Amino acid sequence: MSAPFNIWRDDNGIPHIEGNSTAEMYKGQGYAHARDRGMQMLLMRILGQGRVSEILDASDDSLKIDMFFRRMNWYGNSEHPVEALSQSSRSFVDAYCKGVNQAFAEKIPFECKLFGYKPTPWVAKDTVLISRMVSYLTLAQSQGEIEHLLIEMVQAGVLDEKLEALFAGLLGGLDRDLINKVNLEERIVPNSVLWDTGAPRMMASNNWVVSGTKTVSGKPILSNDPHLEVNRLPNVWCEMSLKVTEENSEDRWAIGGTMPGLPGVMIGRNNALAWGATYAFVDTIDSWIEKCEGGQYYRESDGGDGDKWRAFKTREEIIHRKKKPSVTKVFYENELGILQGNPFKDEYCLVTRWSGADSGARSFEAIFGLFAAANVRQGMEIYGAIETGWSYVFADNDGNIGFQMSGKVPVRRDGISGLVPLPAWKSENHWQGYVAIADMPRQYNPKCGYVCTANEDLNKYGTANPINMPMGSYRSDRISEILSARDDFTSADMCEMHYDVYSRQAALFMDILRPLLSDTPQATVLKDWDLCYDKDSFGASLFEEFYQELYAEVFGNNGIGQDVYKFLRDETGAFIDFYANFDRVLLAKTSPWFDGRERDEVFSDVARRILVEKSSEKVRWGDTRQYTMTNIFFGGKLPKFLKFDRGPFSSFGGRATIHQCQIYQSGGRTTTFAPSYRIVADFADRVLMTNMAGGPSDRRFSKYYSSDTENWRTGKYKTLTANSDNRK
Repeated sequence: MSAPFNIWRDDNGIPHIEGNSTAEMYKGQGYAHARDRGMQMLLMRILGQGRVSEILDASDDSLKIDMFFRRMNWYGNSEHPVEALSQSSRSFVDAYCKGVNQAFAEKIPFECKLFGYKPTPWVAKDTVLISRMVSYLTLAQSQGEIEHLLIEMVQAGVLDEKLEALFAGLLGGLDRDLINKVNLEERIVPNSVLWDTGAPRMMASNNWVVSGTKTVSGKPILSNDPHLEVNRLPNVWCEMSLKVTEENSEDRWAIGGTMPGLPGVMIGRNNALAWGATYAFVDTIDSWIEKCEGGQYYRESDGGDGDKWRAFKTREEIIHRKKKPSVTKVFYENELGILQGNPFKDEYCLVTRWSGADSGARSFEAIFGLFAAANVRQGMEIYGAIETGWSYVFADNDGNIGFQMSGKVPVRRDGISGLVPLPAWKSENHWQGYVAIADMPRQYNPKCGYVCTANEDLNKYGTANPINMPMGSYRSDRISEILSARDDFTSADMCEMHYDVYSRQAALFMDILRPLLSDTPQATVLKDWDLCYDKDSFGASLFEEFYQELYAEVFGNNGIGQDVYKFLRDETGAFIDFYANFDRVLLAKTSPWFDGRERDEVFSDVARRILVEKSSEKVRWGDTRQYTMTNIFFGGKLPKFLKFDRGPFSSFGGRATIHQCQIYQSGGRTTTFAPSYRIVADFADRVLMTNMAGGPSDRRFSKYYSSDTENWRTGKYKTLTANSDNRK
């Protein structure tokens, strides 16, 4: 079957899609996604539809996964966004789907044949589903988990003074008596189970942009390095070049990182504009406490017809299981969200809502609109309308730079942060609309000549305060430190910055710890440490040993108990996502978490155990950063000689360095967070410098399966361009 588009590969195997119209171009993108990443797309769709038990595996773990996605109902609730698309956007989505289906009609991934799975046609609902999965999984999800953690801490009797030290200024409306009455269900699906299925685990990112006043060329330079799981093949990202070659007009193009299942370029550049994204950690998910009785929920009167008991809407989901009986689950919903519990048990339950649960239309309009955006102001307005929470930086041909936060952020009543679950029966506690784009954090051509974001608190740049639980500012502070020091940057400098491993977090702790250290050999190594997380660093390993033991001492022995501490460390993202909150406790001179001691005494006790009494052998940091890139479909179950998995590899960097690298065990499985994809866009040229953990294809026997991994590991960048000079 001939295609009304042209696809060719460059020397790096990256597909270039050219169409005579925008719709044809997106059809070509769908075709290329299905050919190069078809298994990845279909696996994500199976997960999101809650059909793992039916198609892949009927284990109890698979049932938990299906329960999670059926409860979220992202697929069943995806018709409205499709219907809300403009005529042109709908035509682009439909064209993308046609391209996908054309590719699958020609050939489906061999994995489908292993399971006897015949894919149904790809439709617009599927693209909406993928966009919601990418935006929620472990991103908005982490906000919901920290809210649940607060409830569990209250119910465990953690004192108010300790909670305030950990969640300073965020506990408005806290009612301990009411929270103690809540029947909090266990986690619906453990992270360890979900991650094993190949769903992308998102986490953090850096992006920054400098204006021409700070570059040798006098042109802006933009950089971005999304931090996702890298111990997986294929990569979450799929590089592409998209071009429209219409007669009697200049070619329009966009190059950069795409996501299989979604049309458009997520991060990259076009003819006139470049853009990069980080997760914004905006609070778009809330839980309320419902008083349930006889299958109904209670509402106080607002001066109208008096107090009322109202019936929940019910939704029945049937989960089919291979060679096992089907399972039927009833979910209860109301205007606030989905109930976690059984309303017939006459108890207090949580109801939870994510503002992006009905997202799709505005986000796709923005993605399509950015393809032809001509300057930073247009980019800010277009991407500011995206319904999920991201921090975008921009640069354009005219020398402008900017930053815009997006997200459908709820407006809450004064004094309420969104962290504390409030009584649902009081209407004043409900969301009161959404924050306007103009009130979200944003910057345009700041005087300092640069913008950077790294998941930190950015509320100061807006009139609204959409962030209540950000990550620490260490990475952003380090980026600012470097960018403010010079006015002669080149693209090579930006590439090098991606690999920076100096830790401002470690500097703060070492300023306190260094004077307390003895003269033992281990202590001397730590005293002389340069605060860099290089592969060969002994000091980084010693510091991390001290830091982890400090956590165990303060939050385990003296706080929530070792068993609970170990569970949070091993099975949740609490210490991974929100370490700045815990650092605030650890760095304070005094704290209710110190069990009557002062900080220096706690530091000294822990250091003595680690550096004197334990006197462990010296370990290089890289030896603790070992990981294998595992095929997401087979999950490490195939013999090594088949080479579906690659590695082991050794990495570098830490939680608070620009080159973030976190490797830890969760549910008996290794997971990672590191720069999965790096881009540098220098407006002195019309190219994109990139490297990626993996390669263009998800086909093990393709030479492009892991073709860019060595570049990614060693700091070598390839050049991605929209022209055909490097046509293979």
